[in-house]
Amino acid sequence: MAIAHYIKEIGRGHAGARPLSTDAAADLMGQVLDGQASDLEVGAFALAMRIKGETVDELLGFCQAVQARCLSLHSDRPVIVIPSYNGARRLPNLTPLLALRLAQEGARVLVHGPRHDPTRVTSAAIFQALALPPADDAATVHERWRRREPAFVATDTLSAALQQLLDVRWVVGLRNSGHTVAKLLQPVTGAPALRLASHTHPEFGTLLADLAQRSSADLMLLRGTEGEPVADPRRCPRLDTWLGGQWQADLSCPVQEGVLAELPLLPRQIDAATVAVYIQDVLGGEKPSPAPLDRQVDLLLAALARLDGATAQRRA
Repeated sequence: MAIAHYIKEIGRGHAGARPLSTDAAADLMGQVLDGQASDLEVGAFALAMRIKGETVDELLGFCQAVQARCLSLHSDRPVIVIPSYNGARRLPNLTPLLALRLAQEGARVLVHGPRHDPTRVTSAAIFQALALPPADDAATVHERWRRREPAFVATDTLSAALQQLLDVRWVVGLRNSGHTVAKLLQPVTGAPALRLASHTHPEFGTLLADLAQRSSADLMLLRGTEGEPVADPRRCPRLDTWLGGQWQADLSCPVQEGVLAELPLLPRQIDAATVAVYIQDVLGGEKPSPAPLDRQVDLLLAALARLDGATAQRRA
């Protein structure tokens, strides 16, 4: 089935476009991922959704389609899932530091994102500089967890079709709904997954908050640091946590207000090699960890412990 009738609904411009139902959105995304749409149709879909913007129902449908075509990674314990799709342009990318800090504390951590981005310093490049190359199968993921290390899995390993949709960006020049869905991936089975999600615009944050409630998600939401779901090392953003779709006041914190007394010690360069050395220094105690990142780690570990306890009770 062609997707032209869907494009007709979503392609009427910001004011005239009609939202799709969850089932229709799942069918549309499924056809795109399965290669049933032409390149021209995929480009039209990408641009139409970029102009219209997604609704919660559409995101739920898109996510259903991607999840059904995504590699499953089994775990018998809750996992923290960190999407890393933006990388760094001006500030150091500290997503790998967040992942390593959590793993040091015994958390199972899964990071996913692209292998390369010619315009940004990716988490993949920093993990590579830390001698933690991408895990290309489930066995390697479990080995990393056994060694109390985060597992980075490239998007093309989780879903080659999704990566192809992300690559449309390099043709049309804009991100598309595939990027939104990629950041909401939940590839873990057998146990809860505490996902990190970030936004750069308040209205998108509101959309993700609604999605967390509607989908009964376990999720921490924050304003991203250049789009990455790690607390800004200079000033702690607002951190909101939902468990089972219910907002948790004690696992959330307000934005840091007031004048900063001092700036954190950060690397002057943001290339992968320099940031990797800085991360090693922080993990080894030679340099202080940024306080906002410490706060995020504490809240995530507390949320994970609560999920772990609930999972143990259900199995008892």
